[in-house]
Amino acid sequence: MIPVFDGHNDLLLRLHKEPARRGEIFLTGEGRGHLDLPRMKAAGFAGGFFAVYLPSPIAHDAPDFMTAMKNPPFDLPLPELIRFADAIQPAASMVGHLLWMERASEGALKLCRTAADVRDCLGTGTVAAIMHMEGAEAIDESLDSLHLFHAIGLRSLGPVWSRPTMFGHGVPFAYPSGPDTGPGLTEAGKRLVAECNRLRIMLDLSHMNEAGFNDVARLSDAPLVATHSNAHALCPSSRNLTDRQLALIRDSGGMVGLNFSVSFLRPDGRQMADTGWEPILRQMDYLLDRLGEDHVGFGSDFDGCTTPDVIGDVSGLPKLLEALSKHGYDRPLLEKLAHRNWLKLLDRTF
Repeated sequence: MIPVFDGHNDLLLRLHKEPARRGEIFLTGEGRGHLDLPRMKAAGFAGGFFAVYLPSPIAHDAPDFMTAMKNPPFDLPLPELIRFADAIQPAASMVGHLLWMERASEGALKLCRTAADVRDCLGTGTVAAIMHMEGAEAIDESLDSLHLFHAIGLRSLGPVWSRPTMFGHGVPFAYPSGPDTGPGLTEAGKRLVAECNRLRIMLDLSHMNEAGFNDVARLSDAPLVATHSNAHALCPSSRNLTDRQLALIRDSGGMVGLNFSVSFLRPDGRQMADTGWEPILRQMDYLLDRLGEDHVGFGSDFDGCTTPDVIGDVSGLPKLLEALSKHGYDRPLLEKLAHRNWLKLLDRTF
């Protein structure tokens, strides 16, 4: 079995929503959601980026997003900014869940702070967890909390999750749409990029709009990374990457993690689980053609998206590798996509 290191998951959000059941959800596997420890171990899930993500409050008059995304075209309004004072406590709680996972797993999962930690975990069969923050609402303008979270273990940060932050602007959920949807980084955002570079915190561009992407590309001295995004040329969602963005990522020595979300895979943009292998294979072929085989991996978005039925949950990873093998990918390429490319990126980033 080829171990898989994954670019993005939202398991911490599930634990945050049901903290009283976290033992059942993570340790024993209650059969819901995409991830739990028993299924990770059985499927060869070697680890990945575990996201601290703060859900927006849902207004009583909010549109039915799920129904809209099943029937493109759509252009969904972004939630409003979450203030730092309202973000710090739930973010700290989610970090606490990750620390609990390490302790409760009794050695089966480790919070990794260096690339060497991740390599050691792959050698021992321990699930390697990297702390990621999806949206920087829990970072204050002085960046003091950035240093706090870094000391705990934060090694990857997305300045935005689609909704605006004090640092920049994300893309709305829209189809068809390009990523050129608003202004770039604020002055605070530019300081955030510089400090992340200094601390060697990886910057994730997955939800950032084109102007912000361009600012990071211009200011950052690190490889450009989109942990869970696909090719806009094959699925014209605002969340996907244009050929120009893919070229900038390639030329920086960066990475793109193929997102399993059907709404970013399917050419019609529909959020329908009844999706087979063909859109996945087309996206992977295209990313490899544009980026080269050293700059592509997986970024599942498990527990944060609707996945194709052919994958389902983490137990579908061996089926994905089998489908890619039948498509013509040899074992050395499969190993690069599954974990080797991410490991080399971490060596260059951390």
